[in-house]
Order: sequence, then structure tokens, then C-alpha cells
Amino acid sequence: MTYAILTIILFGYILIAYEHLIHINKATIAVFAAAVGWVLFMITGTEFVMKSHGPEFSALMSGMSNTTVAVKQFIANHIFVRYAAEMCSIVLFLLATMNIVSVLNVNGCFDFITDTVRAKDSRVLLWGLVGFTWLLSVNLDNLTTTVMMLMIMRRIVQQTRWRMWIGSAIVIAANCGGAATVIGDPTSLVVWTKGAVTPTDFSLALLLPTLVATAVPTYLISRALPEHVDIIRPTARFRGDESALQLWQKITMLVVGLGGLWFIPTFHRITLLPPFLGALCVLGVLWVLHELMNHQRIKSDQPLSGIADERQFQFASLQMIMYFVGVFMCVALLIETGVMRSISGWCDEWIHNIYIMSISIGALSAVLDNIALVLTAINIYPVADSIASLPATLDPSYAESFLQNGQYWHLIIYSGCIAGCLLPIGNLSGFTLMKAEDVTITWYAKHILPKVMLGWFIGLGVYFLVDLWLR
Repeated sequence: MTYAILTIILFGYILIAYEHLIHINKATIAVFAAAVGWVLFMITGTEFVMKSHGPEFSALMSGMSNTTVAVKQFIANHIFVRYAAEMCSIVLFLLATMNIVSVLNVNGCFDFITDTVRAKDSRVLLWGLVGFTWLLSVNLDNLTTTVMMLMIMRRIVQQTRWRMWIGSAIVIAANCGGAATVIGDPTSLVVWTKGAVTPTDFSLALLLPTLVATAVPTYLISRALPEHVDIIRPTARFRGDESALQLWQKITMLVVGLGGLWFIPTFHRITLLPPFLGALCVLGVLWVLHELMNHQRIKSDQPLSGIADERQFQFASLQMIMYFVGVFMCVALLIETGVMRSISGWCDEWIHNIYIMSISIGALSAVLDNIALVLTAINIYPVADSIASLPATLDPSYAESFLQNGQYWHLIIYSGCIAGCLLPIGNLSGFTLMKAEDVTITWYAKHILPKVMLGWFIGLGVYFLVDLWLR
């Protein structure tokens, strides 16, 4: 049955990679593959339970008869529910951050970006949009940041040809920024909640590499742009009535929203409560501010700004969340069927180099999908408590990469996020660009792929030097 489950998941991954050809939403495929896989696991669960959870199951039974019903109850109550709880904590965090962005957006807290970067000079415009994208993506999830920045770009840049170039730079910046913090990307959030990294060490290790991986392709893209681009004239904003928020109110909400997200790692360290609870606290405070500052408008039933844009935000974010749910539960199946143990053993024997492993994952992420590949890579190895807890056959310099804050966790996130931008089908943000600006894989591969690859490898070199210095 292991081979049947593995076949279903691999087939699902292939269909996800070719979403642009088969036109079936990748979230649908991931959720369906996970559901079918867990049904098959439940049907023949005795083999897997006795292999991976034998002592725990025997202790729970306490001499009672080992029936099929008992095995199913054990799987449902002690195996599946554990993965479901871990998955839900990530989903709740993403839902909270999505709603934080929604509240800020409807109150016009991001209008300053449009006003600041509007310039006919293409390089000023490009670097402004890329800079704001990178800064926002270190606080918010990168897909939501991409959707918002692409909408801002469309309000400024008139010609589709140049929007393709600038939009590609936005996608790269969003993925690089998301890889720089534990709250900027779903995969980095997973390694944090798994205990593989700590927020400060993670950001110190990847801050410079991700900045370099952003700056190199952005500079090369700027050379392909003309000196000036046609911009759209700004239109007067109307927010329903004269009770629009004042500048100090927008700044207050922005500081509470983004500053609150930065406080989440500290909240988790002090209280030991899950990060999603900290995100919900930030959302609660921000929502109260929203109600107080918009009291007159809400009372008079006046519409808020950006409601139409919110539908696009919410649709993209919900798709990402459902896709994450499906992939996460597929990865859980690979763990429980023992596939991950086999992969880790093969990697230890035949590769035995974390840089080669991360480059391989990055290359595959460009063709398949970085979330699916990185989540799989994260769970190949457990977080080691000490080198002694790892197989004695591993040399110490290699084994310490799997300790908390080890190189393996940094490189997997870095390569997965950055190399996922080699092709637009390798990440959700890139696929959003394909649909928004009609970017083709051929055009992207010809004009953007070499620039991303150069930034990726230079960033790897910077990571190596930073790691030597930190040691």
C-alpha cells in the first residue's frame, strides 16, 4: 500500500506542476490527493501502526484485542489528529495575517506606496516597487504581498510589456523577502513551529543572502527597461464620504499591524503559546482600532475603500491556504508510511552534502512547486537534539547541520524560495503573475531565469561567507 499512496502523491505533484496546461487548480489536486491517500492509509493502517507506533499502540491497548476498529481509532485519535493540529496552527496564522492585510488595505494604509514610487524614471519606479515588496514580504506572507504589489503596479505602469518585467521583479522580491524571516513564507513558518530554527538566528543567517538574491536580478532587469516608462495619471480617491482616515490614523494602524507581527516571535518566547495566537491578538487590536477610527462611516453605512480589491486578496489567499492544507497532509502521509526515512537514508549515503541537497531541491522547485518540495525536504530529517542522537555513521560536520539552527534548515528555505522563481510555475506568486499579466513560461525562461539563477548562486556564496563569520 505504501507504493499506492506514494504513486498518488507523486502523480498529484506532477499535476500540480502542469496546472498551467491542464487548467485544474493546484489546491484542488493537493486536497484530493491528501484525502485519497489518508483513506488508503486508514484501510491498511495496521501495517503502518505496528511498524512506526508499535510500543505506543500496545501500551494503549493494555491487553485488549487488536481489532481493525481499534487500529482505526488509534490512527484517527493519535496520528491524524496530531498532524491536523500542527496544520491548523499554520492555517490560523495565515488567516490572521491575511485579515490584517485586509483591514490595512480597506483603510488605505498602503496608499503611500503608490504615491511614493510613482515616477517616469523606470529605475526609480522599479527599485521603489521592489524595495517596498521586500519590506512587506518579511512581515506578511509573500503571496498576499505579491497580489497587492501587482495591483499597485497596474495603477502606475501603463504598458503591458514593461509590467511583465517589473512584475517579475516583484515576484522575486516577494519570495526573497519571505525567506528572510520565520513569518514571511509558509515554509519558513513551518521550520520555526517545528523547532528547527529560532527567529533571530534565522534572519541573521538569511538576511544578506536574500538581499543579494533580490538585488542582482533587479539590477539586471533595470538594464532591460527603457529610461522612462509611461505612467498612469493619479486619480482622486473617494472613500465613500468625507470621513476618510487622516494620515496619523493610517500610520497608527500600519504600525500596529506590521509592528505587531514583528512582536509575535517575542510573544511566543515569553508565553510559549502557538504563534497563531499572537497573530490573532494583533488582529484583534487592529480590528478594534478599525472600528473606533471608522465609527462614523460604519454608523452611516458608508462603503469602505478597496472592497473590490479585497475579493482578489481573499481569493488568492484562500487558494494558498487550501493548497497548503493538501500538501501538508500529503507530506504527513510520506512520514507515516516510512518514505521519508528511506529518502533520508539515501541522501546520507549518496549525497552527504547539504549544499548539493539544497541546490537539488531548488532546481526541482522551479519545475514542480516550491511549497510542496520544501515541505517535503523539511520533513526528511527530524530536528536533532544533539549529534549523538543522529546515526554514528555520519561525520560530525555533516550531522550538526540537522541540529536546531543548522545549515540544512536555512539552505532548504533559501533555495526553495529563490530557485522557485526560476520559472513562474515554481511558486504561487509566479503563477499569479502569469494570470495577471499573461506572462508565458517561454518569455520568463528567456529573460528572467538567467538573472534569478545568478542571484541565487551569488546569494549562496554570501550565505557560505556569513556562516563562516558567524561561527
